[in-house]
Amino acid sequence: MPNPPFDAAQYDEVPFDSEPAPEPTRLPEPTLSEQPVSGQPLSEPRPPRLDLDGEWQRVSPRYVVVEIVGTIIFGLVVCIGAALLWLLADQTWALWVGAAMLLITVLNLIFEPRRVRSIGYQLRADDLLFRRGILFQRFVAVPYGRMQLVDITRGPVARWLGLADLKFVTAAATTAVSIPGLREADAENLRDRLVELAESRRAGL
Repeated sequence: MPNPPFDAAQYDEVPFDSEPAPEPTRLPEPTLSEQPVSGQPLSEPRPPRLDLDGEWQRVSPRYVVVEIVGTIIFGLVVCIGAALLWLLADQTWALWVGAAMLLITVLNLIFEPRRVRSIGYQLRADDLLFRRGILFQRFVAVPYGRMQLVDITRGPVARWLGLADLKFVTAAATTAVSIPGLREADAENLRDRLVELAESRRAGL
């Protein structure tokens, strides 16, 4: 049987939906903290900032004499030894060593007062902060709870000037710190204070 003829009019009568199709729902973009990242996390905890704005306690100005005497003695010993090698053993290189040591000694004597003024310490809430150095500064923070030994030493020149060095050692021997050039009374008071703080921290008070 032949197919009926195509009548386009019957399709024109079909109603046409003029409303547009609804747009697909867009999910909110993940925030920076929610975005997946392979490897390390987006943000890592930063180490606490070392507060250096507190009041620094300085060592005695008379400690400059101790450093100057030590520098002169060391320089003289090296220069005399180099001179003996040059005169007795005819070692020319010893003359250059003695001249270099003499120059270094003079430079050390010039910068010694500034180096002594750079030494200081702070007694903070949980630790003792120590600093020294001019060009290359060193800062050491020692927690009170880790102090195991607090000792006072006096050299001949320091004892003559009424000064002492306070040394305290922690569980790790590499973290030993020495505060030089303290008055004897200040060294004894600081020693007693550090022992008290160390005992209270170890006891958990």
